Amino acid sequence: MKLVAGLGFRVGCEVDSLRCGLQAALEVASTAHSHSIPFAHLSALATAADKAHHPALLQLAAELQIPIRPILLPALANQPAASSTHVPERYGTHSVAEAAALAGASPGATLLGGRSISLDRMATAALASIENTSP
Repeated sequence: MKLVAGLGFRVGCEVDSLRCGLQAALEVASTAHSHSIPFAHLSALATAADKAHHPALLQLAAELQIPIRPILLPALANQPAASSTHVPERYGTHSVAEAAALAGASPGATLLGGRSISLDRMATAALASIENTSP
């Protein structure tokens, strides 16, 4: 199974906010699927392409030793993600975290619960998975 975390965040976001949102998303997914899902099971962090070089995201990816998948705006808009009133207009009406997770995991991916929000409300995270079809 390939597990991708989608992240949405504000410009002033710090790595602790991303980590907090991601931990919350992992806990939601673990509860929903009745087994623990650790950080180590993540294969990538996905976000809107214009956020892919944010220092906090780069730091988190380095800590977790996983790649960042930048998602272009049209791909975000084409995902069956929940609406969010807090998303800037350039991203459409979808949750950036959910849409990025789905797009980053590839076609046919499913969300493992909804988006989670960091305690300081600076970051959101969602997880998507797809069964590995490679031999």
